[in-house]
Amino acid sequence: MPNDETVCENRTGPGRPAVLSGVRVRRLAAVALVLAALNLRPAVTSLGPVLEEIRAGLGMSATVAGLLTSLPALCFALVGFTAPRLARRHGAGAVIAVGTATVAAGLALRSFAQDTATFVALSGLALAGIAVSNVLLPVVVKERFPDRVGAMTGLYAMALNLGASAAAAVTVPLADTLGDWRVGIGAWAVVAAIAVPPWVALARDRKASGSRAATATATPLTAQEVRVTRSPTAWALACYFGLQATAAYVIIGWLPQIFRDAGLSAGTAGLLFAVTSLLGVPLSYVLAAVAGRLRHQSGIALTIGVFGLAGYAGLWAAPAAAPWLWAVLLGVSNCSFPLALTMIGLRGKDGTTVIRLSAFAQSAGYLLSIPGPVLVGALYQNTGGWRAPLAFMMVLMLAQMAAGLLAGRDRPVG
Repeated sequence: MPNDETVCENRTGPGRPAVLSGVRVRRLAAVALVLAALNLRPAVTSLGPVLEEIRAGLGMSATVAGLLTSLPALCFALVGFTAPRLARRHGAGAVIAVGTATVAAGLALRSFAQDTATFVALSGLALAGIAVSNVLLPVVVKERFPDRVGAMTGLYAMALNLGASAAAAVTVPLADTLGDWRVGIGAWAVVAAIAVPPWVALARDRKASGSRAATATATPLTAQEVRVTRSPTAWALACYFGLQATAAYVIIGWLPQIFRDAGLSAGTAGLLFAVTSLLGVPLSYVLAAVAGRLRHQSGIALTIGVFGLAGYAGLWAAPAAAPWLWAVLLGVSNCSFPLALTMIGLRGKDGTTVIRLSAFAQSAGYLLSIPGPVLVGALYQNTGGWRAPLAFMMVLMLAQMAAGLLAGRDRPVG
């Protein structure tokens, strides 16, 4: 019998596309996962460091800026619900390929926007492309690497944080060098475009081999969703995901402004924010790999929450006194995202369950997170300071810890 390494040669012929071997497909899937993950956050994290310039250039109010920081959650929630159906029809690889191309188009076009409405609409286009990848990447991990869910989740979470931190750190210097914030945020479209070809190749290989995504044999959407929504674990995951998303987008949208209001320069504020993402590069991999080997993840969720509480308390008391410490504490706290992804992969019994659980937990979670950044922006505008918004975030962190305690229990879904 042919082994995996000879499959490619044995299944080719005139007019028939080559089918990659099992080993080569796994390597291609790993590269595609990393490239897709690199583009899951620059659309958002490139905005915070130049938000003041964007507001001045487009005449954007603080409340609308708060809405802009909630836009990712809205897009991820609404578009995320469509991902399972799209994946059943076209395959996860093809959907992610189109989604990544949409990200590139949205990022490129929004850099030319001349008014707030157009800028927000084109940001929504890019975020819609990101939304499908958010839901489907855990499914690709479960399907392609069922024996390495924690490690591979950690790998793409590490790449996600690398992309987020790079966009936060490089956007301001790039804009300063080229003389325009538009170029600074538009450059990330090139990175998104580079991620498209591997996913196209992966999608073509699935069609050539005659295989379908795990979702192709899934039960009808409604019946499966009913089972997921009846699970207390699924609801705990949705709440945990939503609360960590609230914290993440508040940090992404407002942390640089908090530091700038404390008297730090725009460049320093951007670097401080980059630290919060850069820490996630090694920590995400280690945390997800460790969490994947544990039966319970509740202790990790509680520990991460303590770091978040300490970071918010520091910003509340004296933001300029130890800004690097506060950034480090919040960076560790942001590792709740890869933990949430790992728990989604672990709680689902198979690929079919994981895609339903991922769609439900992420979409419901992102819906839950929408009011947070808007309320933070409104509190900031109405109180003229950051103490009330930060006190609000500390309360939410306590709720996140409670949800993580429940979601981290070894209670399978499906």
